[in-house]
Amino acid sequence: MGWKSRLQEIANSKPLFLTIYATVIIGILFSFVYVFSAVYSGSSSSSAPSSWWLPPSSSDSPSAAQQPTVGEALPPAQQAQSKWMKPIWEVPPSGSKMPPLKTFQLTKELVQQRVRDNVVVVTFGNYAFMDFILTWVKHLTDIGVDNLLVGAMDTKLLEALYWKGIPVFDMGSHMSTIDVGWGSPTFHKMGREKVMLIDSVLPFGYELLMCDTDMVWLKNPLPYLSRFPEADVLTSTDSVVPTVADDKLDVWQQVGAAFNIGIFHWRPTDSAKKLAKEWKELLLADDKIWDQNGFNELVRRQLGPSVDDDTGLVYAYDGNLKLGLLPASLFCSGHTYFVQAMYQQLRLEPYAVHTTFQFSGTEGKRHRLREGMVFYDPPEYYDSPGGECRGSWDVVFCLSGRTVTETLFRVIEEVGRTRFNQLPQRLGTFRLLNTAVESLNSAVAEVGGFLTFKPSIPKSLLLDGEHNVASHFLLVNYQIKQIRTALAIASLLNRILVMPPLWCRLDRLWFGHPGVLPGSMTRQPFLCPLDHVFEVNVMLKELPKGEFGPGINIREYSFLDNPAVPRQACVFQVKESWLDVQLCQAGSQNCQVSNSTSRPGVLKLPKLSNEETLKTAFSSFKDVKVIQFSSMQDAFLGFTDKASKREEKFRNRMKRYVGIWCCVENHTPGHIYYDMYWDEKPDWKPTPPQTREDDHPPW
Repeated sequence: MGWKSRLQEIANSKPLFLTIYATVIIGILFSFVYVFSAVYSGSSSSSAPSSWWLPPSSSDSPSAAQQPTVGEALPPAQQAQSKWMKPIWEVPPSGSKMPPLKTFQLTKELVQQRVRDNVVVVTFGNYAFMDFILTWVKHLTDIGVDNLLVGAMDTKLLEALYWKGIPVFDMGSHMSTIDVGWGSPTFHKMGREKVMLIDSVLPFGYELLMCDTDMVWLKNPLPYLSRFPEADVLTSTDSVVPTVADDKLDVWQQVGAAFNIGIFHWRPTDSAKKLAKEWKELLLADDKIWDQNGFNELVRRQLGPSVDDDTGLVYAYDGNLKLGLLPASLFCSGHTYFVQAMYQQLRLEPYAVHTTFQFSGTEGKRHRLREGMVFYDPPEYYDSPGGECRGSWDVVFCLSGRTVTETLFRVIEEVGRTRFNQLPQRLGTFRLLNTAVESLNSAVAEVGGFLTFKPSIPKSLLLDGEHNVASHFLLVNYQIKQIRTALAIASLLNRILVMPPLWCRLDRLWFGHPGVLPGSMTRQPFLCPLDHVFEVNVMLKELPKGEFGPGINIREYSFLDNPAVPRQACVFQVKESWLDVQLCQAGSQNCQVSNSTSRPGVLKLPKLSNEETLKTAFSSFKDVKVIQFSSMQDAFLGFTDKASKREEKFRNRMKRYVGIWCCVENHTPGHIYYDMYWDEKPDWKPTPPQTREDDHPPW
């Protein structure tokens, strides 16, 4: 108790003394390591990585503390389990070691452990998609589906999933743990792994619902799939035109788009096994064939006639395979879900969304799912940067939800369980100490929160006139200018910018089109994904500070509506610690530079404020979690610190943040570059490059 009270006194000290005290304490902790290593005689120690940063578990074991870290909610406490099926998220027992790799080989016995009603749901990936896989599993367990398996393409992912209690098998791929990029040779190799996986599982005699990791389940699909027991294969499609207005299968005669193999269900029939085998042989014989193209080539070898008048099934492939096309309104693509919102217009409840029809690579996929509030992030994503929080000297640190006092005690407890020669395996201890040291270094630094604003778009830009290239760019450019200002203020105040909803008049694709796809349900204007205009992957990339200045963190437009954002985090209330900033005309009544509010929660700020004015005005509001501007129109005049070249570096960054619109019909090239500084160029017009030399971004 003496230690605890003394540490509490330290936590209430001033920053200089706090730094000295804590540095001494951390030095003492390292001494503890040597002391405990000399006297420690326990024989058992878990090989699992420590998870001190997760919520406390009912078990005392380090392994048992490893609950899912995605989002705020935990998996359902009670899931319908068979007598022999191990619950998802149930971590290995205390003191256990990682089983040999051969334990995870794909066998009928391994698959049988996860089968329910003769069905198993499978995805696969490498460690780069760990967060997508956790999201995929979390959605399934939330809707009561536990008959699932994840194929690991590298041992790093396999071990990580095993220690989290997720059923996993080794695909023997020995693949890189990084994001391989769409269309790369390694990407195509992953596609072939999928085909070989299907060909391996079907002979086991189980139905297989095969999924890509970049999709999420929103509703249990198994009852729907069971409505078509005669189907050999049920597949999703890239169709953007509805063929039904209810939950029937899509009308196969009206679907001209590709069959998409990101979501498809296989039954272990002779026809399905024959198709899987020939598909595998086709891809192995020619490494230039994309797996999805190969599937379409085989299945469309014969398409028709209908199996009957009722089910919507069609004979395909060899004339014996019975194929069904999952409705695009329920098994959604990135277009029917995020652009058209087809399910909303038809008043339907979707089963799934697959992040196709998107831009900006993997970061674009992740951001789309975040915009839809269907991606599970760790708790710190929903708080200020790094989980830091500082309001008064009563609570100086908040390390993943704990004060420095609590954190230091966890270090002592962790060291007490650890032999010195086992420290390399106890990653949690090192992470903990490292976090404590980093937090000490930044104890007196300003801690940011969130910045948001109301776009204030004139009705004429949204609705008046024709929907064409000119009106589209007028609308988007108006928003780009405000977002540019918001990014500057966010950078200046060291805050995370919550992006506004982005409105577009025209769709973005990869080819020329009349504005929206004919036959689709795209409304004009529509709420368009951020990756339609901005290079999300560049915005989230760490760029060299010497050339581009400090990084600017962003969040999706729906962030503050997400139930995972805590109402109270440490000493702050995220949704209740709020400051409204109202822009006013300089010189008007009550419009003057001040760091005090005109009334509780409201600050008047003169338009066209400069860097020093903003710093002065917000100097008293560093502890406010959310600052919301009434508008960004004429909110900031620009950076004034010429010595640091901040304005120049900020401009370098901004110019790379925007992408292209695509594409004008009957023109090569048909794309048009967005320009973050369009308003500084009087002759700027939204036209495609006229020559090959002109075909480059505006920087």
